[in-house]
Formats: sequence, C-alpha cells, structure tokens
Amino acid sequence: MSIRDFEAKKNMNKDISVSIVEDDRLIREALTEMLNEADGFECIGAYNDCESALKDIKLNRPSVMLMDIELPGMSGIEGVKKIRELYPKTDIIMLTVHEDLSLVFQALAAGACGYLDKSASEEKILDSIKEIYEGGAPMSYKIAKLVVSSFQKKTESELTPREYDVLNLLCNGNSYKEIAYKLFISVGTVRHHIKNIYYKLHVHSKSEAVAKALKERIVN
Repeated sequence: MSIRDFEAKKNMNKDISVSIVEDDRLIREALTEMLNEADGFECIGAYNDCESALKDIKLNRPSVMLMDIELPGMSGIEGVKKIRELYPKTDIIMLTVHEDLSLVFQALAAGACGYLDKSASEEKILDSIKEIYEGGAPMSYKIAKLVVSSFQKKTESELTPREYDVLNLLCNGNSYKEIAYKLFISVGTVRHHIKNIYYKLHVHSKSEAVAKALKERIVN
C-alpha cells in the first residue's frame, strides 16, 4: 500500500472540509448549503473575497477550496498563488464561468488542481471535490475538451498513441487506477507512460503538463 493510499484509507471516514471564495451571495449560499447537506462534506468557510479567506485560513484551514476567478480586490488567480505558497496541502478547484484557455492556463500555473464551469451539476462538483481530495485533478467536460484539443495539436507527433490515450484520460481528471482500468493495463504501466509524457513535455507534474500545453497553444 502506498503512502497516499494509506492516508486515503485513514481519512476515509472523515468529512472533507471545504471553503468557498465567491462574491455572488446567492451562489455562495447555495454552495454552502449543498456541502453541508451532503454526506462526507463540511463547509468550514464562505468568503466574498480572497483577502477575507487569507485572514481566516490560518485558523480555519480547509482540505479543498472552491475559488472563483473574478473577485473584488485580489483576483482568484492571484489568490490561488498566495494560498498555494502558504498552504501547499490545500487543493483548489476553480469554479467559474470563464472557459478562456489563457485563464485556464493562468489558474493551473498558479497552482489550481482542478477547473470546473459553474454550469456543473451538484453531483459533479461534489464528485470533483472528493476526487481532488483523493489525489485527482478534476475538470469539467468542456474544459477538459479544450485541454485535450490543445495537447493534440501540439504533441501528436511527439507522443505515442498509447501515451496520448493516457494523457487524454489524465486531462479528464482520471486517477492512475482509473486510467489503468479503462485501458486494461497495470497502474505501474500507467506510471511508466506518464513518466515518458512528462519527459517529452519537459515537465514534472500533472499541472505543469497541462499548463505547458496551454501556454504553447493559448489562442485558437
């Protein structure tokens, strides 16, 4: 059993603590209610801006944050950067109406671990929070499609067909185990393919791989 698997098992029965940074009061309240009514989740903070979240997070630190991009004062992207610098174990999902590739890239480059549009269903949001808590990198279908398209245009001559299949599933937020199951290969083989993908893209992590592709193909 890996260290991550051990930690996941140890925390299996704990509620996932979540904070929200959203300036729209109705959306903020709806998200808070959704989290507190769902089994296995707890909203421990809901903020109108990043400045308020940064002040409170010292004492009220969540496992996962839902963050909008356009906020009064400090932007969500700048907020992500500061929070990840101070609290690297706190995972952040961007929950926004923006689907512009340049903003997706900026958010991922700042340290966001997932990117959902606000049209996502409650089930998708909750599943994404759980996924990111367990080590995944969730994206809504529309965002993932943009990311995969960007990779396809830039790297199809560099990656093997199997590496592209792995990358495609990775960009859609699948875990290593899920990729292995869907491609009928072992988790060790998935790790081997991902190692090759990172080597060919000259990156060292999932978010860096996505960010690099977006940076090189921002406009279409």
